[in-house]
Amino acid sequence: MTEEKKAETSDVEKNKAMAIVGYIIPILFFIPLVSEDGKKSPFAKFHANQQLNLLLFWVVGQILATVLTFVLIGFLIFPLVMIAGVIFMIMGIINSANGTMKELPLIGGFKLIS
Repeated sequence: MTEEKKAETSDVEKNKAMAIVGYIIPILFFIPLVSEDGKKSPFAKFHANQQLNLLLFWVVGQILATVLTFVLIGFLIFPLVMIAGVIFMIMGIINSANGTMKELPLIGGFKLIS
């Protein structure tokens, strides 16, 4: 289990909205990385990384489900990926809204953005 880190209050207040939007629309994970405040923000970078992990989970899961549809397992994988993705998205929104830097279960441990 990963530990929960609390970000600085000023950092959270500046970047909270970007972090939340990035979970709702994961393709926008890069927005905090190109904004002036986000480039220097550990909170924004952490959540951008979690959002990228979520996006990759959905893309890889959908590709896997599509490929495995031909052997009839894909019909089971597709809803599981969608449900898990929505759960991860809600967890990310809650974490960012609370100002915490807590990794998402299963997929959050990958550090793709430094």
